Amino acid sequence: MPNFKYKARDKFARLASGTISAENKEAAGKKLHDMGYLPISVSEAAIQQAGNIFDRFSRVSQQDLNVFTRQLFVLQKAGLPLLSGLEAVALQTESQRFKRVIEEVINDIRSGTSFSVSLKSHPEVFNGVYVNMIKAGEAGGLLKDVLERLSQLIEQEMNTRAQIKAATRYPMIAFFTLCVGFTVLIVFVIPRFVALYAQFNAQLPLPTRILIGANRFVTKFWYVIILSGSFLAWGFFKFINSKDGRRIWDDFKLKVPVFGSLVTMLTMSSFAKVTSILMKSGVPILDILDLTASTSGNVIIKEAILNIKESVAQGKGMSEPMRALPIFPPIVVQMVAIGEQTGKVDELLLSVADYYDRESGYMIKNLSTYIEPILILVLGVMVLIMALGIFMPMWNLIRVFKP
Repeated sequence: MPNFKYKARDKFARLASGTISAENKEAAGKKLHDMGYLPISVSEAAIQQAGNIFDRFSRVSQQDLNVFTRQLFVLQKAGLPLLSGLEAVALQTESQRFKRVIEEVINDIRSGTSFSVSLKSHPEVFNGVYVNMIKAGEAGGLLKDVLERLSQLIEQEMNTRAQIKAATRYPMIAFFTLCVGFTVLIVFVIPRFVALYAQFNAQLPLPTRILIGANRFVTKFWYVIILSGSFLAWGFFKFINSKDGRRIWDDFKLKVPVFGSLVTMLTMSSFAKVTSILMKSGVPILDILDLTASTSGNVIIKEAILNIKESVAQGKGMSEPMRALPIFPPIVVQMVAIGEQTGKVDELLLSVADYYDRESGYMIKNLSTYIEPILILVLGVMVLIMALGIFMPMWNLIRVFKP
């Protein structure tokens, strides 16, 4: 089906432009009119063999995905057919890569493919949880409700990331600024003092000799520093992508002070929330555990969830294996056990998610307070070295000049 470039105005007289697939020019104009647009110009688009080279390497952001989900939910709520809703969303999408993905989904649906299957062919944009929730919504006729839940899930994840960035912004800026100042001191300031101190036979103090040694090493062996840093970075990423390395790294992330507790809270919140939403959407429990394990992002937690899946597959409940795994706090185990007894696991898991959301929100809000003592210690040591390296020789020179 050929593509047509268009310019049109919506009901608010705002100008919109893009491409649309249709059998001919008249059909493209009728499609735009059916979607509530007044066509200004419609012309056949030239066939493009490849997109922009930079666009091919771009990623679809969470913000784009959230806008897509929220807009599609609103259009479904208004009673617009799925295809018309997708075409309307594609018109408003700014990301060219995401626009092409939506257009491919539209073409797949026109050829007889279901919405969930067409989304599944784009795993870089729509993960397993998203696809399976859409699949459950299609099967139960609850696509509108599922889209709303997905939008809420994405928005909460975005808010959490934004809060973490805001809480760590000041410590990162302060540390980066001091590192830049330390580098400038070693590279540009110390050489001038070296020339001055060389005129005297006074013994330089240890901090100054350390800074001078650092200056000589940086100026003479800068390429060694770059190569060593690159090799260490490559080795680190190679290590954490190996089977044993990933396990060690994920275990470290769960046990590191301050951040380990935060990672555990966020993971438990995500596990409880996604499990609850998928259960409400009608996804089978074994599929739910597979999805939560694959999207957990942590090998230790993934193995724990798979252990629960084995127990459920054998006819046992979820709470029994969870009780034997230290990764699950007692409150989660207790709530799941009560839910199994009352048949309301999804509701109690949602309560668990709300509890962890509040706790993690409080910790994120005070994250800078937790980091501050460590930051002060590091900054104090670096400032002390710089101050002693600069001022101690001056004091020695003053004693030399005294009669």
